[in-house]
Amino acid sequence: QEEEKWDFVLVSDIHEVGSEKEIKRKKFLDELSKKGFTIKKIEDKKLFYGVRAPKHIFRKYQWLLRNPDSRLQNSNAHHDIPVTTRIRIVNFILQNTMTPDLEKLHDLMKKKVFEATFPLHEKEEVREILTEKWTRWRDIFFQQPIEKIRCYFGEKVALYFAWLGWYTYLLGIAAVVGLVVFVAGITVFNSSQVSKEICEANNTIMCPLCDQKCPFWLLSDTCTYAKVTHMIDNEGTVLFAMFMAIWATVFLELWKRQRATVVTDWDLYRWDEEEEELALELINNLQHEPRQYQHSYFRSTIILLLVLVMIAVLIGIAHALVIYRVIATALFTQSSFEFLREQANTVAVMTGAVLHYITIVIMTKVNRRVALYLCDLEKPRTFSQRENNFTVKIFTFQFFTNFSSLIYIAFFLGRINGHPGNYVRIAGKWRLEECHPSGCITDLFIQMAIIMLLKQTISNVMEYLVPWISHKLRKKQQRPKKRNTMLGEEEEAAEDPCKRQWLSNYQLNEVNIFSLFDEFLEMVIQYSFTTIFVAAFPLAPLLAFFNNLFEIHLDAIKMMRLHRRMVPRKANDIGIWLQVLEAVGILAVIGNGLVIAITSDFIPVQVYKYTYSPCVTENSTGVDCSTGYINHSLSVFRIQDFESYTNLAPMGLSCRYRDYRNADDYSYTVQFWHIFAARLAFLILFEHVALCVKLIAAWYIPDVPQSVKNRFLDRKHSNLRKELRWVMPQKV
Repeated sequence: QEEEKWDFVLVSDIHEVGSEKEIKRKKFLDELSKKGFTIKKIEDKKLFYGVRAPKHIFRKYQWLLRNPDSRLQNSNAHHDIPVTTRIRIVNFILQNTMTPDLEKLHDLMKKKVFEATFPLHEKEEVREILTEKWTRWRDIFFQQPIEKIRCYFGEKVALYFAWLGWYTYLLGIAAVVGLVVFVAGITVFNSSQVSKEICEANNTIMCPLCDQKCPFWLLSDTCTYAKVTHMIDNEGTVLFAMFMAIWATVFLELWKRQRATVVTDWDLYRWDEEEEELALELINNLQHEPRQYQHSYFRSTIILLLVLVMIAVLIGIAHALVIYRVIATALFTQSSFEFLREQANTVAVMTGAVLHYITIVIMTKVNRRVALYLCDLEKPRTFSQRENNFTVKIFTFQFFTNFSSLIYIAFFLGRINGHPGNYVRIAGKWRLEECHPSGCITDLFIQMAIIMLLKQTISNVMEYLVPWISHKLRKKQQRPKKRNTMLGEEEEAAEDPCKRQWLSNYQLNEVNIFSLFDEFLEMVIQYSFTTIFVAAFPLAPLLAFFNNLFEIHLDAIKMMRLHRRMVPRKANDIGIWLQVLEAVGILAVIGNGLVIAITSDFIPVQVYKYTYSPCVTENSTGVDCSTGYINHSLSVFRIQDFESYTNLAPMGLSCRYRDYRNADDYSYTVQFWHIFAARLAFLILFEHVALCVKLIAAWYIPDVPQSVKNRFLDRKHSNLRKELRWVMPQKV
């Protein structure tokens, strides 16, 4: 039974004897045989080659990378090598074995000599435990068996799930706080003085929202919209934005502690990836010379310019979405449907959000191609260096794909559109969108809610359904033939027990080096949504929390039942993703500060309360200090000053619009500059306070727990003691 364990399976089509592909395949298998590999061949509709590495390869690995602490005591002891390490070593040798034609396995797969290579899902005890405890829906709220995941999929996958579990656990706290803030917003729904004023403004005539066919309208018509806005835009949101900036820091600091504890238990805290790679190269080929570190400023400049071009394209797509919304609003206002005419702006924002989601799906594929191409230009030295470079590029592209449109809505919408009589127009025809008199934050809320809901429903369903359907289809196509012939190295029994296992593994979905990367990218983008614009969407952590509970289990089911076994990777942290998460944490402080200072009406209301309100001017104590704010925030426009081609039925001599401008020459009022200065002061104050709190939290929570430091201290002490025994003076 022990002899029937195979490290890897290579799959190939049945080629004609003497054909080029058959000769190339034979050359490759001969090279493996020279290295001492045992090869077993089974023929079905495809050719299956099982390969098993000789024991001396693993002995070399154990000797080269033996634990330095154990060199003294048991230099001759050979422990059983873990299955994950075994698969990793064999995979490295397969990928780096060169045929006499100077072709590696990667080249042979491109030329269709081999179709697939994969390690097998074994019927091990670990797998049974994982299937029992990890993939069952009833265990959704229980802790994941990280140690068992490590034993079956290797450290990199185990660390991903440890990180995702920790992130989801702490998201629960943020979700509860976000929900409390949102519910508090609903309870003050009707009590807001500002929305009350909008609802009672029955004789405030507002300027039309478009040039043709748009009527003058009463401010009180938008009563519901104003109430919704003040449900999101209130003092609680400011506190929640502060809380999330601190939460992001505390989460990362606590994760560093968690990771230190986990990798110390695995004895990988001081593991050196470069040493491991050099050892594998030497085991594969003793004459191997390492690639030297190189850096080309010319190449880096070219890549930087290409990245900037790509970012410009992504910002261009965001511009296209803005133009769509402008034109859609103009068309909806002229629609024959009354609902579309009245809700033109909201419908345009909603359809724009759906369109934005579609561009995210399409551009994700394009971004990957571009990032891979740029990585090939860079010629990185090692695989891990290539992975880091790729990570930074794809995250940058994905960030702009996901957030360009949100950045426009948050910080530019309604601020660059001019004023009545002098509107900024696209192609000299279509007016840019305006903000509602109660602020732009609801547009941002709608956009974020739609994108997050679509990403978490459609994307998750597709992520699970596509592998499930393709697995069923592959199973259907690969019904085993009745004929059971055997050609080659070892004789086959009437029904080879390996055959069924190899076939069932082959029928599973292919995994590649990006399988885990995609999961990480998805989670880091979600983390960005959860932290950067959380001031506009307090429910983001709650949506993310429920999504992650499902995500963990869907990923578990995919890995155990629908996908071939991943090649285990050794790791002692989550790599460059940690720096990406820290960068997102800083962006979250800046983003939330800008949302409160610029998008929200929080600052203008506070300036009014403490400078212009009845409380200050008339010393009235019995009234709400924001009384009269709406009238104060609307400017007056004379109807006779409209552009000549504006086709409107006049309704009085003047109308109102949201801005701080003088009634005679439409220049900015003193209040505008007062509010502008207050916004700037708040932004600087908020960001400095939030960043100081982040730094204090980072200092207060040590990255490495004292128990881990003490463990290393004791180990060093006992090793030095043992060393001293060899040099103690001998008694005569």
